[in-house]
Amino acid sequence: MNDRIILGVAGGSGSGKTTVVEEILRSLHPTPVSVIHHDSYYKDLVHLPFEERAEVNFDHPDALETSLLVEHLTRLRGGETVDVPVYDFPTHTRKEEVRKVEATGVIIVDGILVLADPRLRDLLDIKVFVDTDADIRFIRRLRRDIRDRGRSLESVVDQYMQTVRPMHQAFVEGSRAFADIIIPEGGRNQVAIDLLVSRLRVVAG
Repeated sequence: MNDRIILGVAGGSGSGKTTVVEEILRSLHPTPVSVIHHDSYYKDLVHLPFEERAEVNFDHPDALETSLLVEHLTRLRGGETVDVPVYDFPTHTRKEEVRKVEATGVIIVDGILVLADPRLRDLLDIKVFVDTDADIRFIRRLRRDIRDRGRSLESVVDQYMQTVRPMHQAFVEGSRAFADIIIPEGGRNQVAIDLLVSRLRVVAG
């Protein structure tokens, strides 16, 4: 009998997925929980000149090696430890080191496209969509990309208009329909977080 539960947390860029995951980790402590980020699986673009890397549509499903994530989640469910890639966002390449993730009782995978891919959905025991207004999501993304990823204001705005917004409309927004639980306003919705954590405790024991 499988005693592991895989939770998927999806939602638009800047919706508050990370805050939701952090609240779950805090609430379940000291229960061991493993976390995998879908954006760790961006394809390595080291073979391209930097200028061409910057032009890649990183909000399209083709930018991600989702097949490897599916393999890793399948192995984690089977009790194996996996080597998750470490992605360097400023250079759009994978680092040589990897992050070892163990097969704990609760495994969380988050990312904007987690519910958009049927291969991933089939592996998820609980599917969550974090639903936050577009203006809030944009402001959060702007702050994050400038602070953490070394981006300029102009580049963030250009990317949002050219790829982030249209890809959200094409792939992310529709995946909301596959969610078991929809959490408005992300980690600020403590009632929804508490209900989700209670469910995880019951299922995971």
